[in-house]
Amino acid sequence: MSMTSVPTFDKTIEKTNRWLDELGQVIDTPDRNHAYLALRAVLHALRDRVPPDEVTQFSAQLPMLIRGFFFEGWDPSHKPLRYRHKKEFLDQVHREAPALETARLESVVTAVFGLLSREISRGEAGQLRALLPAELRELWALPGL
Repeated sequence: MSMTSVPTFDKTIEKTNRWLDELGQVIDTPDRNHAYLALRAVLHALRDRVPPDEVTQFSAQLPMLIRGFFFEGWDPSHKPLRYRHKKEFLDQVHREAPALETARLESVVTAVFGLLSREISRGEAGQLRALLPAELRELWALPGL
């Protein structure tokens, strides 16, 4: 049975829930809200670290609902942020989602990057990864890169 009676909305809700369930399994939480907060925080940190033109290209591969919260609050002026160290990215993720345990931030980021690697094109994943500082690329494994 349809949740909304709008097939496009039902499809994006279903796909978003699948992403959250998959992420929840990897980060060991059955709580979709916790998985949502983790996904949102990492996506926002990624969005703010890459150039705006790459942000828009990447967003085209996100489910409509995820694309909505990906762009929530985005101000492309003064972007991308120009830090070079993994700690700065992790600090930004933690600011976005303070409920995430500091000790688990790297594993959460790795889990989100892994989800993205499975769900977006390999070419887009490779482009995004290449735009990140070397220390951060270590958290985004792409076979063959």
